[in-house]
Amino acid sequence: MFFIPCIKWNKHYYVRTSCCNTLYELDPEMGKAIARGEQVLIRPEHLQRISKVTYGYNYKHCNYCGYETAENFEYCPKCGKKF
Repeated sequence: MFFIPCIKWNKHYYVRTSCCNTLYELDPEMGKAIARGEQVLIRPEHLQRISKVTYGYNYKHCNYCGYETAENFEYCPKCGKKF
C-alpha cells in the first residue's frame, strides 16, 4: 500500500491510501511513533478501515473470500465463487 502523510485528529491517527483513497484509522502506538519521527513499518493489523472512496465505481465484495473489485465480474477472480 502507498500512503499519504499520517493525520492526527484529537487522539486518533489516520492514513489514506494514495492508490484508492481509502481512509484507515492507525493503531495509536504506531501513530505516536510516527509523530516522534521513528521509522515504522505499517502492517495490515495496525489499520482499521474507516471508509472507501470509490470515485463512482460500484465495488463488488465476495462473500466467500472477501475479495473486492470494481470490475464487472460475474465470478470472483480469487476464489471462483459467483458474486
